[in-house]
Formats: sequence, structure tokens, C-alpha cells
Amino acid sequence: MKAVVIHEHGEYDVLRVQDIAAPEPGPGEVQLEVRAIGLNHLDTWVRRGVPGHAFPLPMTPGCDFSGTVSKLGPGVTGLSIGDRVFAAPGISCGRCAKCASGNDHLCRHYGILGETTNGGCAEFAVLPAQNALPIPGDLDFVQAAAFPLTFLTAWHMLVARCGLTANDNVLVHAAGSGVGSAAVQIAKFHGARVLATAGSDEKLAKATELGADAVCNYNSDDFVAAAKAFSKRAGMDIVFEHVGEATMPGSLRTLAKGGRVVTCGATTGPKLEADLRHVFFKSLSILGSTMGSRGELHLIAGLVGQGLLKPVIDRVLPLDQVAEAHAAMAGREQFGKIVLVNGEPS
Repeated sequence: MKAVVIHEHGEYDVLRVQDIAAPEPGPGEVQLEVRAIGLNHLDTWVRRGVPGHAFPLPMTPGCDFSGTVSKLGPGVTGLSIGDRVFAAPGISCGRCAKCASGNDHLCRHYGILGETTNGGCAEFAVLPAQNALPIPGDLDFVQAAAFPLTFLTAWHMLVARCGLTANDNVLVHAAGSGVGSAAVQIAKFHGARVLATAGSDEKLAKATELGADAVCNYNSDDFVAAAKAFSKRAGMDIVFEHVGEATMPGSLRTLAKGGRVVTCGATTGPKLEADLRHVFFKSLSILGSTMGSRGELHLIAGLVGQGLLKPVIDRVLPLDQVAEAHAAMAGREQFGKIVLVNGEPS
């Protein structure tokens, strides 16, 4: 089969499309014939490397993918050859107290396909059978590969971590990203008012189409001032963060008393400078969030299948253009998701 294999960390040239043996499913696993792979910023971190973290190289990236079941490993029940499925990206032990209580994303052995073990950026992939979930509604393979990680991440951030309500004013940073475009929709689904930021007027127009009540171009305008005007000087109840150093200090300044900022990433850098007096005087909450539970993903898939939440797809490229796809993400060219496909999109 053809697969993207990373042998060492580096720039786009380390994304090698190679002919390798197709993986065989072991006990409790299934093999998928992969049709579509949704890219995430996680894929760029796997490619570039993270100081202090060892990835199990060589490996095939790709945590979001969809396709048809092509082989069943020993002991697998409830799935059949030919089933149309998408991959739940998080893997856990399934035995500990966290897993048993529905908090599998907090399992001490938790990992992510394409980051902890080989992923789906290939023509075939193997994953635990419990991670092969039925494609909801009438979604095609491209749509099914475009929502799991971003919508799960955004849902857990807003709903589980922040307790999102219809009374909240929510600031969503970088609404053109996959997780940002998901956050706008989730906040509006719950009845909140949304101020979205992006780096171009074209992206802001698309954020408005997704339901944002107001928008701010962070390259030309002051989002702190925009948040003050949007909230009538009351402050934002929730700030949805994943940008990091470039926005976090301003995000804290926008918060109302009792406000919470939740972050799942730091694309512009991990360092934070903050005046802690504002944090305790205003009873602010700074919340971290990574992924979410498989139960939440089942709920999200149902909403996506009903068309109440919609994956946003920027472009579809063949698998061998993976380097071009990474370059587009690095240049922040896209609005929503870039999806790679094996064969014709369907």
C-alpha cells in the first residue's frame, strides 16, 4: 500500500509517500480501506517534533480518517466487512476507573491515532474495533473525516470544561481553523452570542455564515476593544483559545468577572505572561483541555448526522499532495479542514 511515513522530524520533505506492507489487524482490531483523511495541527507537530516529547518514529500520521472495514481481527463482533466507518481518534486502556466512568480521555494510557501509534494517512490502516464508529446520516467519506477531532475538542472545551449556556458571550479565536469553525457552530447551537476573530475579511465573512454575531480582523483591529464593544463593556464570559502567546494576554483582559478562558493549543508559542491579580480579583478560570470522551463523540456524530453541526471543508487533495497540504496549514490559507483522499472523493 501507499502510506505517508515520517522517519525523522523536519520540514515538508520528511513527509514521504512510500510503498509499505499493509498492516494486519490483531485481536480486537479492524483494518480499514481508508478513503479520506482530515488534517489537523497535530499532524504538523508530529512532523516537526515537540521538544521533550518522543514520537515513535518511523510512523504514519493521521488521526482523522474514514473508510470501509476491509478485515476483522480475531474476536471482533458488531462490525462487518464493507461497513462505512470513521475513526474515533482517541485510544485508551478501556479498563481503568477513568475509562469505566466515561472519562477515557483522562486515562493515563490515553493516546491519539497518528501520534501515539500509526494513523490513517495511508491506503489501509488498523485501529481498535471500538474506535471504528458508523458514519452518521448520509455523510460522505470526506465529511466523515473532517469532524471527529476538531468537533470533539471544541465540544469538550465549551460544554464540558466551560459549562456553556445560552447566556454566555463567547470569543472564538481563529475561526478559520478546523477547531475554530467547530467552536462557532457549537456555541451558536447552545444559543450563545459569538464574537469570532480571523486574519482576513474573507474568513470573517465565512465565520458570519456559520452564525457568528460579530467578527474582528485580528491583523487590522484590536480584538480586546472589539470584545469590550461586543459585550457592552461587561466582558466576555468565555474565550475559546488555541493560538497561545499572540492572543492569550489579551484574551484574559477581555474576560468578565467569573469568566473562563479555555485552551487546547498554542500555535504561536507556549509562554504565558499574565497579571495574577486580575485572575483572583475577577475570579477568572484558566482551563486546559485536550480531546474529549468517546461518549461525547457519539453525541456529536448524531448532531452532525442530523445536519445540526456541519464539518467545514476548505479543500480536498490526493494523498500524494500531503506536503502541499501541510504548507497550506502553515500559511493559514484554509478556512476549515483540508482533507486528503485515496481515489475519487465520495
